[in-house]
Amino acid sequence: MSFVIRAAGPDDLQPLYEMAKLTGGGFTNLPPERAALAAKLERSATALARTDDAVIDEQFVLVLENVETGLVRGTGQLFTQVGQRWPFYSYRLTTMTQYSRELDRTMRAEMLSLVTDLEGSSEVGGLFLHPGERAGGLGLLLARSRYLFIAAHRQRFAPRILAELRGIIDERGGSPFWDAVGGCFFGMTFQEADEFNALHGNQFIADLMPKHPVYTAMLAEEARRVIGLPHPTGRAAMRMLEHEGFHHHGYVDIFDGGPTMTAMTDQVASVRQAHCAALTDAMLAKGEQALIAAGTLATFRCCFGARQVLDDGTVAIDSHTADLLQVNPGDMVWSIAR
Repeated sequence: MSFVIRAAGPDDLQPLYEMAKLTGGGFTNLPPERAALAAKLERSATALARTDDAVIDEQFVLVLENVETGLVRGTGQLFTQVGQRWPFYSYRLTTMTQYSRELDRTMRAEMLSLVTDLEGSSEVGGLFLHPGERAGGLGLLLARSRYLFIAAHRQRFAPRILAELRGIIDERGGSPFWDAVGGCFFGMTFQEADEFNALHGNQFIADLMPKHPVYTAMLAEEARRVIGLPHPTGRAAMRMLEHEGFHHHGYVDIFDGGPTMTAMTDQVASVRQAHCAALTDAMLAKGEQALIAAGTLATFRCCFGARQVLDDGTVAIDSHTADLLQVNPGDMVWSIAR
């Protein structure tokens, strides 16, 4: 089967809604709420229509389409500058060391501090692949296509980039971390708080969350155990992020305690190594397997294909990939080895 990543449009609302119902909660960027998803698509359309290069608070929504059936089977999102419409809160895990001369004892206390350190960063998020398509490298295509989009529109993104991974959710859809921390101050279940955040933003966190550090030793063991751990379904995503050069520097999600990974945008492997060249008129029968992208903004498309970088600086691709990307000789294409 042939799959292509493309910019989402209004007609993608229903498939996005159907996928959102499959996430199982804790997935703020893909809420199972039509109005919220429609607002995301409208916001993406506005960003795709803007042509100047200033870095402002924007969102791009991409989808994975099976071109043979026309079915949308995955999605991913990019945020150009978080923390502009409302604060971007994280907990940062730090350690305080204290010494008592009388006791001759050193104590180290682990603390969670509410911070907005990551405000102004770009973000890759909202990654979801339909359960029926989790094979054949489509998750890799969906994830890494976002970096080719960044490379092709580098001026629209901030110097630093982050990715939030969903934390541990129990079998009833609750969060041990939320129950031990946020739930004490809001009188809301994790699912209620997560849904409210997805639809209305997190200003309520600023209004009610205590500003003093939380000592992790005072939390229940089940809550301490999950701080900074990804949901089991996100472990592969975490490995992919680490392979791209993201690191976990102690930032965790304020709702479920999942890890927030960060990197300098220009140092992300798929951004740094992305190759841009004009397409030659020669078509390959076979070549190096790669992710290949073409088009800008609303015409952006990305897929797997074969490429060969020629001595004159141009690049040749196979005819099937050229058809999927809707490109002609002379067009500029971005590519990265698979």
